[in-house]
Amino acid sequence: MSEKVPTYEEAQSLLNEFVKSDSLLKHSYAVEGVMRYMARKLGGDEDKWAVIGLVHDLDYEAFPEQHCAKAQEILRGRDWPEEYVRAVASHGWVLCNDIEPQTDLEKVLYAVEELTGLISAVAIIRPSKSVMDLEVKSVMKKWKDKSFAAGVNRSVIEKGVAMMGVELPALINDVIMGMREVSDKIGL
Repeated sequence: MSEKVPTYEEAQSLLNEFVKSDSLLKHSYAVEGVMRYMARKLGGDEDKWAVIGLVHDLDYEAFPEQHCAKAQEILRGRDWPEEYVRAVASHGWVLCNDIEPQTDLEKVLYAVEELTGLISAVAIIRPSKSVMDLEVKSVMKKWKDKSFAAGVNRSVIEKGVAMMGVELPALINDVIMGMREVSDKIGL
């Protein structure tokens, strides 16, 4: 028996059921856009990567103290494939669980999830308030300022970059490109 693959529409419905905050919805769309972009770049299944990016934080608003654990419970309760459940949970490695990212999909999610927050924060302070004209050097400048977007866990990003075997500026560029594809959804 083959597992039922969740559709984008099912992921969107699940997201809408659990996430009400505009900022968390925009974050989810940003991560979805970057995951879709990275799937194309790395030869992954674009729809699968996008769906996982979209629902990765579905439990965060309602169950912040059980983040990632509650998502696993919700997804399993909806008969999502274990591969999807594990991928969603892996972005909480060290922070809230011991599920270390193994696949390219998991490593990318782990690395870009926090980075989308930093890039959003940099875009918001620009005159254009947009990712459309954002450059890597602007993000790198703010990266060094630890008081800027202090809630962004830079060590997670650094671990993710190391896991992926890429340089930080290259990943920043990829994240900007992925976020540009969903700029209308994220308001940037």
